Amino acid sequence: MIHYHGTPVGGTRQDAARFLLGRHALVPFLRQDDIGVVAEACQSFVFDNSAFSAWKRGAVLDFPAYIRWCEEWHRHPGFDWALIPDVIEGNEADNDALLADWPAHVAGVPVWHLHESLGRLDRLVSEWRTVALGSSGQWATPGTSDWWVRMTDAMAVACDEQGRPRARLHGLRMLNPKVFTRLPLSSADSTNATMNCGAKDRFGMYVPPTAAQRAAVIAERIELNNSAAFWPVPGLDLI
Repeated sequence: MIHYHGTPVGGTRQDAARFLLGRHALVPFLRQDDIGVVAEACQSFVFDNSAFSAWKRGAVLDFPAYIRWCEEWHRHPGFDWALIPDVIEGNEADNDALLADWPAHVAGVPVWHLHESLGRLDRLVSEWRTVALGSSGQWATPGTSDWWVRMTDAMAVACDEQGRPRARLHGLRMLNPKVFTRLPLSSADSTNATMNCGAKDRFGMYVPPTAAQRAAVIAERIELNNSAAFWPVPGLDLI
C-alpha cells in the first residue's frame, strides 16, 4: 500500500525537504507550494483537484486550469496519477460529464462519493484501473459507525466473491490505520502528519522539539501499517 501524505508541509523549506525525502505525497491544486521539492525528493506523487477544500469553502474550481497543470507535470517519472475533477455533492450526471472531458493521455482517477449510487461504483470499478473512494454527504467522516455500514455496502460491490478489489482502490482522507488496515486499498492519503504536527499533547511529556520531527514521527507510525489484503466476505472459508 502507498501512503500519500498531503502537502504543503509547514516549517522551513529544509524541513519540508527532510520530511518528504523518500516518501509519497499528494499535492493539492490550490496549494502547489511544495511541488518543486515533492518532484525532487519524493518517490512518487499524485495531484488532488482540491474539490473537497473548495466545497468546504463554498468556492468554485477552475477545472480547465487544473487540467493544464496536470498536463504540465504528468510526464514526470514520479507522477502516479491525478484525481479527475468532481463535484463533491453534485449528481452522478455532473461527475460523469467531468470524466468524459478528462484527457486520455493523463493518468486520471475518478472519485466515487459515498452518497452516490452503488450502481455508479459498479460501473467505475468495471471501467477504470483505479477508483478513489470519497467520504461525503451523511458519510462525510471516515471511521464512524454509519460510515462503516456504508463502506460495507461499497466493498460488496467493489470486491469480487473472494473479497479481492475489482479495481485498485484509493482511500481519500483514509490514512488512519484504524481505517485503512481494514480495507483492501492500494493507496490512501491524508494531511494527518502535516496538519497535526503542532499538536504537542499527542506526544505526552516526550515531545520532539520541532514540527518537522513531529510530522516525521506521525508519518512513520502510519507507514508501519499496511492495508488489508482482502475484504472479508461472509461465509467465505479461506483455509
